[in-house]
This record gives sequence, C-alpha cells and structure tokens, in this order.
Amino acid sequence: MDYQDYHEPVLADESVSLLLTLPGVYIDGTLGGGGHSLRLLRKLETLVGESLLVGIDQDSHALEAASEKLGALGGNYRLVRGNFGMVKELVTPIARGAALPVMGFLLDLGVSSFQIDTPERGFSYLRNGPLDMRMDPDGPLTAADVVNEYDETALAKLFFRYGEEPLGGRVARALVSARSTAPLTTTGELAEVVRAACPRKDLAIKTLSRIYQALRIEVNDELGVLEQALADGFELLSPGGRLAVISYHSLEDRIVKRFFAARCSADWGPKGVALREPLTPAEAVLVTRKSIEATAEETRRNPRARSARLRIIQKL
Repeated sequence: MDYQDYHEPVLADESVSLLLTLPGVYIDGTLGGGGHSLRLLRKLETLVGESLLVGIDQDSHALEAASEKLGALGGNYRLVRGNFGMVKELVTPIARGAALPVMGFLLDLGVSSFQIDTPERGFSYLRNGPLDMRMDPDGPLTAADVVNEYDETALAKLFFRYGEEPLGGRVARALVSARSTAPLTTTGELAEVVRAACPRKDLAIKTLSRIYQALRIEVNDELGVLEQALADGFELLSPGGRLAVISYHSLEDRIVKRFFAARCSADWGPKGVALREPLTPAEAVLVTRKSIEATAEETRRNPRARSARLRIIQKL
C-alpha cells in the first residue's frame, strides 16, 4: 500500500493548530491515509505532558496506509478499525486505560482521493467499476442494492434529499426503466443512464456528481453517522477539549452548524421573563465564529480544498 495514494490533508495547519491545546487524548475520527494524524503527532511532541493519538477508520486499506506513514515518525498512537459514529465505544476504554482526558476530536468528512481513484470501490462516474460505494468494504448495503431495489418514489426522494438534485425524479424514472431490462451493476452503466436522463449535456456533470453523492450518503448513512459522532464525541471531551469538523457540502455543514449552535446557546426561558441565570447554561463556546476556508494557495495546490469548511467549538 502506497500512502501517497491518499489525498493531501485539507486545512491541516489550521485544524491542528486550533485543535491542540493541552496534553491528553486526541482523536482523528477520519484517519484516511494519516495526513492529519501525522501533523497531530508532530504537534503533540511539543506539548508538555503525556498525550495519545487515536486514529479511527472503517477501511482496512486506510489503516494500513496510515500505519506505514505514522510508523515512520513514531510517537504515542493507537489505530483502531471502526466507524467514527462508534467513537464513544471505541475510545472510552483506550482513554481510561491511558488515564488521560480526551482533549480533542477531529473529523475530516467526505471520501478520500484513494477511494475515489480506485475503480473497484465504485465511488466515481469517471472510472468504471462495480457499483459499490461502501466506505467499509464489509458494509451490508451497496449502491447497486439501492439503484436496483428502491422504488421510483424512494429513489426520487433520495436524490432530492441527499443530492439536492432538481432532476431527481427524472433520473429515478430512468433508472427504474433501465433496470427492468437488466440490473445495473457498474458505475459506467449508472452514469450512462443518468447522462441520458439529462435534457441538456451541460447539466450532466453536476447531475452525475449529485446523484453519486446521494447514493454514497445513503449507502454509508453518512449524515446519521455524523450526528451520532458529534453527540458522542462532544460527550467524550473533557472540559477545555475541542471538537473540529471539516465539511465539504451544505448537508454536512448544516448539521455541524446546528449542533454547534445548540451547544453554544444558553436557555433563558420564554421571552419577557427576566432571569438572572439561564435555565440551561451553554455547554461550549465557538472557537471559530465563522468557518475557516482554504487559502487560494492551498486551493491551487489541492483543488479538493475548494469546498472545505472548518468549524471548531470548545467544551466548557
């Protein structure tokens, strides 16, 4: 496994410098090829006091690549296989065993370049391969299952909800018609049906991107997992610990913003009732009042950073 096949980490300097404050356990919930973790380990070496990095990924190939990269540096770290939605279950025994507080949790959402560029994983319409899209290769649901088994109404709702695709209903009808002849089994077959459903060729690329995004989110339950990870990750944090999230599309970012706003807001009761103290105090403060975006230089060097948004809160 060549870890160079994995993408360059996005907003790495900003996320690491703002996430690390005090020694303790730091969690990289989306390990990938280990790009962020490598920088976290380097920064942890500069802190006074014992620290531990825990890297989580559900893809065994990612764990192999990250292990190769981090092993060359050394340092105190643990890599575990699992979904970051299981962060509490995965990290609690490790943190207790190390007798260290959990001080940071980083999520870099989205698909790695390695997964996109590997045809066998079925994530891209640009490379023909099995219609898979599972981030966990052992996951129960594939994109082929969705495309061939969901009815037209369910497909249309899926494309509207997770792809925000205006042509979702039209694409759903085309897929149901196409699969009546034979099941769709490859990314190329799916792309051909989607292109044919577009009334204009100039719409095809955006529609393809949205349809594939919607299927990927459905297959991996990405938004449900994100909500679970935010809640459990925040609960794991010790006072002063920070939660950092890098999102890439509006659906993810909306969930993160809502979660952060809820944790950073105190409940002062109904309007017109003067209270000296809130009914429920805020649990966190914003470290970043606005999202941090990549610089023009980083975007030029790494186009994947163009849509990235970094948000961070600190637990009170």
